[in-house]
Parts: sequence; C-alpha cells; structure tokens
Amino acid sequence: MKDEELLQHLSLTLIPHVGDIQIGILLKHFGTPSSIFNASIKALEEVPGIGTVRAAAIRNCNVQQRVEAEWQFIQKNQIKVLIRGNHGYPAKLEHCIDAPHVLYYKGSSDLLSKRVVSVVGTRSPSQYGKDRVVEMMAVLGQYDVMVVSGLAYGIDTMAHKEALKNKLATIGVLGHGLDQIYPHANRELAAEMLQQGGLLSEFMQGIKPEKQNFPKRNRIVSGMADAVVVVESGEKGGSLITADIANSYNKDVLAYPGRATDPSSKGCNHLIRNHKANLITCGQDLLEFMNWAEDLPQSSKVQAPMAASLSEQEITILSIISQHDPCPVDLLKNVSGLNPGLLAAHLLSLEMAGLITNLPGKLYGICQP
Repeated sequence: MKDEELLQHLSLTLIPHVGDIQIGILLKHFGTPSSIFNASIKALEEVPGIGTVRAAAIRNCNVQQRVEAEWQFIQKNQIKVLIRGNHGYPAKLEHCIDAPHVLYYKGSSDLLSKRVVSVVGTRSPSQYGKDRVVEMMAVLGQYDVMVVSGLAYGIDTMAHKEALKNKLATIGVLGHGLDQIYPHANRELAAEMLQQGGLLSEFMQGIKPEKQNFPKRNRIVSGMADAVVVVESGEKGGSLITADIANSYNKDVLAYPGRATDPSSKGCNHLIRNHKANLITCGQDLLEFMNWAEDLPQSSKVQAPMAASLSEQEITILSIISQHDPCPVDLLKNVSGLNPGLLAAHLLSLEMAGLITNLPGKLYGICQP
C-alpha cells in the first residue's frame, strides 16, 4: 500500500461521528478512502447509515497535520500499521462487525497464529487465581498458542509473564497510544513482550489511558481469540465486559469456578451459572474443549509414545516441573490442585517411569534423555 493511501486510511479514523462500522460501509460503497473524501455531500448522504451529520463531518474533515505527525511517529518507532482487509491484520478479529479499521502494532510475532487464547481477570487475584494461570500456561507451553491480554495489573500481568516464561508469544492490547505504557510498573514486561510477542493498539500516539478506552480495548482482546478464559472476576468489571463481547462475537468463553463466598469469583460463577461460560478447572480442560489436546505437543520433553501412556494429571505435573525445574513439591501441590496423597502417587509413578527425579530439599526435576 502506498504511503499516501495509508495516510488516508488513518484520516478515516479521525472523522467525528464516524466509527469503524461506518468506515466499513463507506469503503464498501466507494471503494477507496480518496473516493470517500472526494464524494459530494449528496452522494455521502445517500449511503445507508451515514446521513447529514456524518456526511458534513467527512466533507469538513481536516486532519492532515495530525496524520502527518502520526506518520512520523510510526516511522521513527518502526510501528506496523495494519488495515482491516489487508495482509497482517488479525484474521479472527477481522470478521467482527466493529473491528478497528486501523491497528498499530510493535513486536516480533505475526498476529495470524492458528491458536489464540485471551486471558482476563481481576486486578487483585488471590493465590488460587495466580495458581490457575501458572498451571494453564505450563500446559499451553507445550503447544503453539498465542496468549492475548490487556497488560493490566493482576491476572493480565500474570498471563503475560507466565506466557513468556513458557516460551509462548504474548500480545498486550493497550487502551492508549504506543507512546506510553500503562500501568507504568509494566514497562519492563512490555519491553520483554516486544521480543516474544508484541503490543497492539487502535489508538494513535498521545491518546491517554482514559476510562472510555478500555471497553474498546476489550473488544480487540475478545475478537482476536479463539477462546476467552476468565480466571477470576468480581461482580462487575472489564473481565465480564470482555466475556459479554466474546459471546456477542460467538467466541468460546471459559471460566474457572470459585467458592461461593469469594468476591473475586462471583463474576466467574455468574458466567457459568447463566451459561455464558463453560467451566474449566485446568489447562488440559481448555485444550480438550478447543479440540487441541489431540495435537502432538511441539515443545514437550516427554516422548510421544511415553506421553500417550500418561494420565492427564501426570502430563500436567510434568509440564509444571519442566517449567520450574527444579520444582518444589509445595508449588506442585498449589498449581496442580491435587490432594497430597494423589500427587504423591503420581510423582512416584513418574519417577518409576524414569521421567522425573526426586532431588534433595523436596524438589523434583526432569530426567534428561
């Protein structure tokens, strides 16, 4: 795409009263941005869904200075501009009716991964919620899965960190421009993600992380994914908005249940009770629900013939140990969710099979082939 045409696409996103849906309608009618800007008031008014106010806004649009400043920022910071309907735009998001017309992306991974999981949850997770994320990412670490979240405090941050730890590409969708990182505490994490994933936004530079931006951010988190996983959520909040958007897009929504008395689990329990989310208890549940479990793990340290003879719980235990090698037994207990007796039995079985070794200090490690 020529630079001039690209700048015209950016200009479309700055027209007052004209959103992503209207941009799609206009492009379908006129074909190109230049044809839209050159159309008469009458021709614009005749387009379904445009009307007098939007037609006038298009004709009076004067955003050249803003667009040129953005273009300089894009070139200086090596940002990719992804236009809906063009190569590189996330295919799963593209089919959503209100998908952003323009996305700004900086990172090392493409956004066309075969399997994409979005993980959302409370900004103040309990140890239970943290353990669920650690276990889920340890299991997903054996597969080619991209992890998407919103770079917020809590579950979002944990999802990104654990994805990196397990060598998974992870994308942070921002509610502001790429000239800043919010929250500020996640600057180092964001820098790491650029090397193993990236940062994505529909907002130009200078747009601050204001409240109204985050529901818009959440629709991208939902739209990019094959499945949205809610780990912990209160009765209200962005996680439930993301789940509702995912349902409206006919995306799969899954949630971890919690105790009835836990405030941070009320949202998940509500989603499950009202059939807005499917219940999962571990990463293996997610794989099986998405029909990914039958695929051969790409980075597992367990040979395929041996893996076929193991139980789901034993595979999960191996995944956790491999990511925390040497792994304390207390961590295994917390992350796997197994009772001490059952965990001990599985550990003994794996040790007898020559897959793990019992180390001093109540640690377990993977036996090297």
